[in-house]
Amino acid sequence: MVSLHIVKPSLEIKMSVDAFTNAQRRMLARYGVDAKARFVDLPSITGRAQVLVVGDGPPVVMINGIGTPAAMWAPLMAHLSGFRLYAVDLPGFGLTDTVGDPTRHYRANAVQFLCETLDALGLDQAAFIANSLGSRWAIWLALDMPNRVSAMVHIGCPATVLGTSAPLPMRLMSVPPLARLLMKLQPPSHKQVEQLSKMVHQHPLVPELADLLVATERLPHFEHTFLSTLNIMVRMRGARPDMALPRSELAHICQPTQLIWGDDDPMGSIDVARRVAEAIPRSELHIVQGGHAPWLTQAERIGSSASPFLSKYPASSGIVAACG
Repeated sequence: MVSLHIVKPSLEIKMSVDAFTNAQRRMLARYGVDAKARFVDLPSITGRAQVLVVGDGPPVVMINGIGTPAAMWAPLMAHLSGFRLYAVDLPGFGLTDTVGDPTRHYRANAVQFLCETLDALGLDQAAFIANSLGSRWAIWLALDMPNRVSAMVHIGCPATVLGTSAPLPMRLMSVPPLARLLMKLQPPSHKQVEQLSKMVHQHPLVPELADLLVATERLPHFEHTFLSTLNIMVRMRGARPDMALPRSELAHICQPTQLIWGDDDPMGSIDVARRVAEAIPRSELHIVQGGHAPWLTQAERIGSSASPFLSKYPASSGIVAACG
């Protein structure tokens, strides 16, 4: 008689969380970032969010793109001295719990999540460093709750800004039937993650980051949140019209804004970067070598641009009119 070993779901979840935690620790250690994991309770997700905290000084919140965890910021965190850094896992990615239905009231939920995170951390206001989807969330917060954002640094093309879209493989995954098939054909693996890095023109990845991304994709809520978010933001033909982030909205950003753009970013060309910079009133543009996540290879250069910029616009200890 053959005995079958059945792994209980709770044990599978624990194993995936442990694998992620270990990969996160190794990623931070590679860059000498002694960040502490802090968990804060948030009503909007009926759960808790993971925040990696390191450094001393004015607060800077770091939020990443779709499907990527906060620890991916480690290369840049190592080059941002003089700040208290708070790198946040977005809902459903990393160790932050997910919302019940991520497709409902997406913008309002994003702003609420960031406001609750600031409240839980005891921050009235903060500067933001963001990438891709994280940039979109930070921009929404800056527009809807301007007193909570002192300044922004966007690294890479913000998601669907000025109607930009995503590479074809990501647009295919915005279609539910195709998405489920593609996820089955390409389950989380180092090969799949390397293909992803080539798609965003950030290849090759250091081993610790490849391990971290594989561990992220194997967490229990990842697939549902990832596919739902893609479906919200894009469709086969490109960005959804209501997610195009038009020039008229960019013109209402009143916070000082620094744009750091990879010269090989597949999400948006240098021409797009210039148009975004022209649309945001108080903005400056820096072009660096790299793809959609250029801090992975240009961390020192980006840190040398972002640090003095953020030092000029530190967050206030109390809520003030950031756009006054």
